Amino acid sequence: MDDRVNIALSVVSSRAELKRFIAFPRALYKGNAFWVPPLQSDELDTLTPGRNPAFDDAEARLFLARRQGRIVGRIAAILSHAANRKYGTKNLRFAWFDTIDDYEVARALLDAAADWGRSRGLVTMTGPHGFTDLDPEGLLVEGFNELATIAVIYNYPYYPVFIERYGFAKEVDSVEFQAVAPKGTVLPEKKARLADWGARRNGWHLVKYTDIKKLRAEYGQKLFDLLDESYEELYGTVPLTQKQKEYYIRKYIPFANPSFIEIVANEAEEMIGFIIALPSLSRAFQKARGRLFPFGFLHILRALRKFDTLDFMLAGIRKECRGKGADLLMVIDLFRTVIAKGIRVAESNPELETNALIQNEWKIVPRRQHKRRRIYKKSIA
Repeated sequence: MDDRVNIALSVVSSRAELKRFIAFPRALYKGNAFWVPPLQSDELDTLTPGRNPAFDDAEARLFLARRQGRIVGRIAAILSHAANRKYGTKNLRFAWFDTIDDYEVARALLDAAADWGRSRGLVTMTGPHGFTDLDPEGLLVEGFNELATIAVIYNYPYYPVFIERYGFAKEVDSVEFQAVAPKGTVLPEKKARLADWGARRNGWHLVKYTDIKKLRAEYGQKLFDLLDESYEELYGTVPLTQKQKEYYIRKYIPFANPSFIEIVANEAEEMIGFIIALPSLSRAFQKARGRLFPFGFLHILRALRKFDTLDFMLAGIRKECRGKGADLLMVIDLFRTVIAKGIRVAESNPELETNALIQNEWKIVPRRQHKRRRIYKKSIA
């Protein structure tokens, strides 16, 4: 007998069901020291048409799997018209994939997503990745005993086993680094001189702010314009609309600390590069249990004031300025701040394994590659 006959699949079609979809991982990962719960309010916004402007050019079908009335898995099937136009594909994305340790549940969920994709004329399926590159993406395949950041997916080791058993194969990998900056660390003087020389030669300078509201007003739009340009050639990225840029400005900038934002401008005060890092909120999100209220926001505010770990979140640089020292100028200055403030650890967050330029920047400090994540691909024709 097919074990899937005991699995009931349903399409999320109400706000109450969407809340159950979002809440399922809390039970699945209860007691896990490495999983970081996303904020439920953010998840609701991301998965609700009308709140997330990505739905202007995308469709999604969310499925829940139940056994004897109990939720045992979930998956989101995403049809990104923007991505398929850009890449000339008929592809379905899957994301928000979670399951108990039972292959038949995983298979039923993946079947449901693939069937919906085929009904829309799609021929391939990739994931996990969401509407845009700013949604968490990539299944964890190495580093299961490492604390997740707020920007990534955490999953149990059986996930990639199930995905590969279903017939998916590697499409692309990202790697993550952890840099350690003990007291007394001195950045390589040769690298620092090279960065300063490159800045003088090209007429570049660092732009510093102390007021996050002023930074948002003067550079928020420019920052996401440059992000869009910088990410254009990266795997799976989708052009951002103006509404999406405004959405992400509201979502990301309020958490930012100006001390950990690096901006490089040219003589005309045009932005040519940026890096945004945040104090690690992983432990705060765990304590908040995915809720801002009634007390979750207090854990987050406390973590923003007192921390010893920094997460690198976003970075971008103009194409014509790559490899000419602007990136090094920002990294050197940021690590000077890290050392001056006594920050112990810096997390890179995912970087494509083929992105040698950005990975070279991590060589200026002691670091280790501690995580790897993978986007998979399969034919569903």
